[in-house]
Amino acid sequence: MKFRKQFERTVETLFFVSALASILSVIFITLFILIEGLPLFFHSATDYPPPTFFEFFFGTEWFPTDTPPKYGIMPFIVGSLFVTAGALVLAVPIGIAVGVFIAEIARGRAQKILRSATEILAGIPSVVYGFFGVMMIGFFLQNFDDPIVNYNAFSASVILAVMTLPTIINITEVSIRSVPREFADGSFAIGSTHWQTIIRVLIPAARSGIITGVILGMGRAIGETMAVLMVAGNQPTIPTEGFRSRVRTLTMAVVNDMGYAADDHRVALFTTAIVLFAFILILNLVTQIITRRSSIKVQ
Repeated sequence: MKFRKQFERTVETLFFVSALASILSVIFITLFILIEGLPLFFHSATDYPPPTFFEFFFGTEWFPTDTPPKYGIMPFIVGSLFVTAGALVLAVPIGIAVGVFIAEIARGRAQKILRSATEILAGIPSVVYGFFGVMMIGFFLQNFDDPIVNYNAFSASVILAVMTLPTIINITEVSIRSVPREFADGSFAIGSTHWQTIIRVLIPAARSGIITGVILGMGRAIGETMAVLMVAGNQPTIPTEGFRSRVRTLTMAVVNDMGYAADDHRVALFTTAIVLFAFILILNLVTQIITRRSSIKVQ
């Protein structure tokens, strides 16, 4: 009995230390990027004045090696939101449909195959998705009569849609399965068909979880680097030609320049990372708010 209590205390201590380590990691990462990035607005390593807050966030030119240097990340913000929105337009309906199909319609071997395929999609490295986008999607686009370059926002959106599908599918399936079975039984009892029960009962009841999956998928899309770097075109301009435009996202900007950046240029990249971190933080907060405040309602 005494050994059992000691063992339980040891396990509790290990869990507490693990949780504390996670919290401290987030705090240290936050402090690190703030300390490295915020000085951009207060002092400069060159003879030129540091950029203002407005110039940095709303500037449309990114030429950190010019004289004077220009640090405008608006093209990166617009590019990130643009390809993420395109990815969600493609991934959300497909992901929700597949999640509902696995949870309520598929049975036996079909259900196992779909789950296995979803797990495989989640485990494929980003660079493989990037190669697929370059070789397959680019080849398809180049066969149009009106040529569309294969490195563009459309290719990036398609790749990001495929990469976010596992998140949306898995959370949608879990959310549908977590709805009390009495809801479906009651719907069947009043004469509703299976399809009507899914559309009017199960999906509305699980909508908080489904929305959470969509938001987490959006976070995955915004934070993706390698695959987007390979197919988006890496051009720091506002996408004025829609999905034909070559774009550069926030993550691409950091990865593309970090290898040779120095002085204010390096600090500007950390400031860009702060913006990206803020986007992810906002998405996580929205997810928590939805999870806590949403209650199951049947329409």
